Amino acid sequence: MAATLYDKVWAAHAVKTYADGNTLLYIDRHLVQEVSSPQAFAQLDLAGKQVWRRDAHLCVADHAVPTTDRSKAIDDPQARAQISRLEENTAKHHLHYVPFTHARQGIVHVIGPESGFTQPGTTLVCGDSHTCTHGAFGALAFGIGTSECAAVLATQCLRPSTARNMRVWVEGEFAPGVGTKDLILALIARIGTSGATGFAVEFAGPAIGALSMEARMTLCNMSIEAGARDGMIAPDRTTFDYIRGREFAPGDFDSSVERWEKLPSDDGARYDQVRVFAAADIAPQVT
Repeated sequence: MAATLYDKVWAAHAVKTYADGNTLLYIDRHLVQEVSSPQAFAQLDLAGKQVWRRDAHLCVADHAVPTTDRSKAIDDPQARAQISRLEENTAKHHLHYVPFTHARQGIVHVIGPESGFTQPGTTLVCGDSHTCTHGAFGALAFGIGTSECAAVLATQCLRPSTARNMRVWVEGEFAPGVGTKDLILALIARIGTSGATGFAVEFAGPAIGALSMEARMTLCNMSIEAGARDGMIAPDRTTFDYIRGREFAPGDFDSSVERWEKLPSDDGARYDQVRVFAAADIAPQVT
């Protein structure tokens, strides 16, 4: 049966389907940041549990990191406490942590791709609504709450509801000065800020295939602004070339690419909604 990109990744990670239609979903990767993780680690301690898969978590402080000289003390007491607690928790549970003074430190949704931690066909979560950014790589990525962060730390599983499929197909080429942020804002203008609620949005078409990974990340990042929990783009040669050689890229890279090439939606796959744009018709947008 023809399947969408979303359906393929979902089915590959379904541990159990319940009578109410919800699924126990296996989570491959978890990005941990300082704002949503302290309570999650506290829940873990209260339950007397350990982190089940240490290699599945990549931790970084980004929301509370100062824009001033990082070699000096952090002035804001709440920011200082959040980062300190993250450092304590990651050390206690022996998790991979990128220090906030390290050259590789950055925005959590940029560190994942830049390190090769974000990969096609994986399920990836973070305690931040813009986790949909990682869908640019063909990952099923979505934001979760603090209690869900604790569940992932302890079990690597969650019980989310299945989304409906929306395809946004974009033909042609963008006019000079028009980019992916204009496209997503044009989509939001057309369907509204809640128009994609309950949907996994797959962006496709010639105009999408021509985009860089950075542009694709921008597009998927803002899917949440249309109400979607997931924004996805099928992986292709641009995706594979971006990941190749990065720190967490798979050792059997060519074999991984063979698997990833099977992820794009099948011909004849069913979508609950289809939105079509001509790239040349999209004008610069103002929010």
